[in-house]
Amino acid sequence: MRPLFSAAVLLVTLMFQPTSWAQQTLNVVSWDGAYVKSQILGFIRPYEDETGNRVNVIQYTGGIDEIRQQVRSWNVSWDVVDLELFDAIRACNEGLLEPVPVNLLPPAPDGTPASEDFYDLSHTRCGVGNVVGSTVVSYRKDQFETAPAQLEDFFDTRRFPGRRGLRKSPIGNLEWALIADGVEPDKVYEVLSTAAGLDRAFSVLDRLKPHVDWWETGQQAVHFLESGRVSMSSVYSGRVAAAEERGQPLAILWDHQVWYYDVWGVLKNGRNADLAHKFVRYATTTQSLAAQAKYIPYGPMRKSSMPLLDRELRERLPTSKAHLESAVELDANWWSKNMDAIAPRFERWLTRPVMVPKNLPR
Repeated sequence: MRPLFSAAVLLVTLMFQPTSWAQQTLNVVSWDGAYVKSQILGFIRPYEDETGNRVNVIQYTGGIDEIRQQVRSWNVSWDVVDLELFDAIRACNEGLLEPVPVNLLPPAPDGTPASEDFYDLSHTRCGVGNVVGSTVVSYRKDQFETAPAQLEDFFDTRRFPGRRGLRKSPIGNLEWALIADGVEPDKVYEVLSTAAGLDRAFSVLDRLKPHVDWWETGQQAVHFLESGRVSMSSVYSGRVAAAEERGQPLAILWDHQVWYYDVWGVLKNGRNADLAHKFVRYATTTQSLAAQAKYIPYGPMRKSSMPLLDRELRERLPTSKAHLESAVELDANWWSKNMDAIAPRFERWLTRPVMVPKNLPR
């Protein structure tokens, strides 16, 4: 009787707990603050509700070192990662990511194939674009009698005194340094490709370095501004919108914004590759990308998502016509080839003692 009784108990347990046995957990790696919040509210929670699967969201600060370590050791705990495009290209070239077949991506609601609905799927075969983001200069409106009007004002600590915030990375900083020094935006990467051009960019940053506080996350950049630690900072544009909603006196200087793609990548050698691809498919539907944009004003990578956004929101996106007038597209292919050479130089440059000229304001 005991075996029969045990079998009956097991059967009842299975009957009344089917979801817990079928539920799967996916480790999704993304950024911090308002950005990951927009993903959780925009499509991660709806995905969990519709599928019964659980998404464990892990925050990181970018780069592919951890991905490289996990994949090469065959000890993969991350399933899906939100990557900067240049990192996705590097990881793909190193065989760290699964290819993502375009024909597996969902069509637009009107049946338009994904290959025609996405703005650009040509950069890497291992990633699917989700948003067009932007790095801009943001400033505290209560710090200046005359508001900064151009990128050069960020580098001018005489007319616009105060501390500056910059991302602890050469990306974007070198481009801005050259533009502030008179290089035309469409010539920036041509100049950076020469030893003299690279020296020139670092020389411009040398002059600003005594006034810089370095940030590593988007949330930290906004905190520098909100706390008054800096008067101006490079920052991801969508984070400023979230701060403004909290009543912070921040404004965006769109002049020479640096815009870029973020993409979803699926790690090689993972145990949940099929589930990970299904998540990427869900996260890049027309509705999912539009829903995320409603929580943070970044440009959806699908054309069919735009009509789902109201006019006021579309005008706040980095991709609006007004904001693209002086914009600089981050050359992800250039950085994928040059990051490994420039990053060590940038790290050495950071550790050099800062010389503060006595005649310059702090």
